[in-house]
Amino acid sequence: MTERYDETEGRGPDDPVVVRDRRRVDPATGEIRQAAPAAEPQDGPKHAAPTEEPAEPTPSAATHAGPGLGDSIVDDSVSVATGLEKELAERTADLQRLQAEYANYRKRVDRDREQVVAGAKASVVGDLLPLLDDLERAEQHGDLTGAFKAVGEKLVASLQRSGLEPFGAEGEAFDPSVHEAVQHSTSPDVAGPTVTTVMRRGYRFGDRVLRAALVGVTDHEPGAAPAAAPAPEAQATPVDPPVGGELPLDGELFDENNR
Repeated sequence: MTERYDETEGRGPDDPVVVRDRRRVDPATGEIRQAAPAAEPQDGPKHAAPTEEPAEPTPSAATHAGPGLGDSIVDDSVSVATGLEKELAERTADLQRLQAEYANYRKRVDRDREQVVAGAKASVVGDLLPLLDDLERAEQHGDLTGAFKAVGEKLVASLQRSGLEPFGAEGEAFDPSVHEAVQHSTSPDVAGPTVTTVMRRGYRFGDRVLRAALVGVTDHEPGAAPAAAPAPEAQATPVDPPVGGELPLDGELFDENNR
C-alpha cells in the first residue's frame, strides 16, 4: 500500500511531492522488508524535530512504599540501639569481673608473700632458741656478766622486736595448747590446773607457736581444806619444861607470879 502525503503546510508551489512506500511485504519479491529509519529529503521541507518532554523523576522506593517502611526503619534502629546497649552492659560486666578477679589475685599474692616471709623468720628464730636457753641458764647461775651479758641482752631485744614472745611462767593457768606437762601434783592451795614449775620456757612468733613450754602442773586437791593457821594466843603462851622428867598435869601449871 502506497501512502501519499500531501503536505502543503510550510511547502512552496515548486516543491516536489514525496511518496513513501510503507508496506511490510515487498510486492515484487514477497519478502518482509526490514524496517529502516525514515530519512528526510535533502531538498524537501525541513520540519522541526518533535521536542521530547522532560522525563519525570522516578519516585524512590521509599515514596511508593507507604508509611509501613518508615516504621520498619524506626523499629530496626531501636533494635540496633538496644542490641548495642546490651552488648555494652555485657562488656562492662566482664571488665568489672576481671577487675575483681585481679584485685583478689593481688590480695592472695600479698598474703602468700607475707606468709612466706613470716615462715622464713620463724625458721631462723627457731634455730636460735637453744642459744636463748643457754643465756637463760647462764643468767640463773650468775655467769651472764660483763660484755657477754650485754651481747645476750641485745640479741634477746632484737628477736623480741622481730616478733618473738616468750611464755611459760610460774602461776600461769595451764593451757595444753602451749604447755607440755611433765610433772603433776595436787594441792589445796590452787583452784585449778596451774603452772608451778617451769623446766623450759616456750616461745611463739606472731601467731605461730615455735616451741611448747615444759612445765610442772599442780591441780586442786578435792576434799582437802586449806591448812588452818595457829591461833595467836596459842603461839604466845610458853610451854613450861617438864619437872623431874614428868609433864605437868592439867590444873597444876606453875604460876610464875606465885613462886
